Amino acid sequence: MRTRRTTLSLHGLCALVLAGCSSAPAPQSTPTPATAAAQPNRQWKPEDTEYYTPVPPIVTPGENGSPPSDAIVLLGKGGLDEWVLSKDGSPATWPVTDGVATVDKKVGGIKTKRSFTNYQLHIEWRIPEGITGSGQARGNSGVFLASTGPGDMGYELQVLDSYNNKTYVNGQAASIYKQTPPLVNAMRPPGQWQVYDVIWTAPTFNADGSLKTPAYVTALHNNVLVQNHFQLRGHTPYIGLPKYTAHGPAPIMLQAHGDPSPPISFRNIWIRPLNQ
Repeated sequence: MRTRRTTLSLHGLCALVLAGCSSAPAPQSTPTPATAAAQPNRQWKPEDTEYYTPVPPIVTPGENGSPPSDAIVLLGKGGLDEWVLSKDGSPATWPVTDGVATVDKKVGGIKTKRSFTNYQLHIEWRIPEGITGSGQARGNSGVFLASTGPGDMGYELQVLDSYNNKTYVNGQAASIYKQTPPLVNAMRPPGQWQVYDVIWTAPTFNADGSLKTPAYVTALHNNVLVQNHFQLRGHTPYIGLPKYTAHGPAPIMLQAHGDPSPPISFRNIWIRPLNQ
């Protein structure tokens, strides 16, 4: 079978040039090592590995603790408008003063009205000065990065007074509860504000409910890395072993723990949903 050869007339070539096609389009990604290996004799030029689209969107960073321009403020001067009670979905009733919400153990935990998948989260919390108790009965709470069922079902980043307070290490502050301790203890003394900055990558599931990709978490406690892309083994139960149960986007929950110590407080919570 003959191969048909197509030729381009001078008129056609001029038309392409006039249409702006004389320049090659910018590549959409940098050539990979495999690409380079397949072209061992190529003489690379600087522009071969440069591209100009898509242009990243502009985000204005926050100053003096304020959120960046594209963040969703979950707790600020607007109080608990973004939250409901975990137990029944009614409006959240924790007391709020000047943007600071204090846990009300009588009504239980609160969760966000919105559900999220992957995100960057900033949250500040404070153990009351003069806290009493020891171990897990000392300023206990938790940030559930995805609340996936009733009670404490989900994935918990532990909140606790871990300043000179001994407990099991996979239950101290900044641990992924019952799965892994923090890399270091970066706790400030009671009465001072603690800061968590978290990158959460949610798990994904196949159509039959089996796990497709696990959850990952990176976390900083007071600007110190405490979880470095940790791969979760499932949810974080108090009793028993972790396992995954299929779910979709989920709310974030703040726990109202039943320990007898005075309640802790939260402020300045914001989130940046990330591209899936």
